[in-house]
Amino acid sequence: MLAQKKCIPCEQGGKAMTPDQVKTMLAEVPGWKLAADGKSISKRFTFPDFMHALGFVTKIAGIAEMENHHPDIMLGWGYAECKLWTHTIGGLHENDFIMASKINMLNG
Repeated sequence: MLAQKKCIPCEQGGKAMTPDQVKTMLAEVPGWKLAADGKSISKRFTFPDFMHALGFVTKIAGIAEMENHHPDIMLGWGYAECKLWTHTIGGLHENDFIMASKINMLNG
């Protein structure tokens, strides 16, 4: 299970996942969508109000710090949208799917 794994440091010049690898991993993180360029995944979470959305973002921040893998997050009234990709390789890595899985567990 992805949520039980830990993110590992990536090195500059590493290789991003292939489209087939991404397709396989996307099946393990329900609700996450692949960007048109194939280099990131994102998901929008909805909440009854701003404070619930903010609380969710705060939980994500704690996980991101523990994993040393930080999503881009857009926060607004009743929603939080997360975007993941691995900057050092300019695309997707298993770490992105590990984080997506852990974030999904928060909203379960």
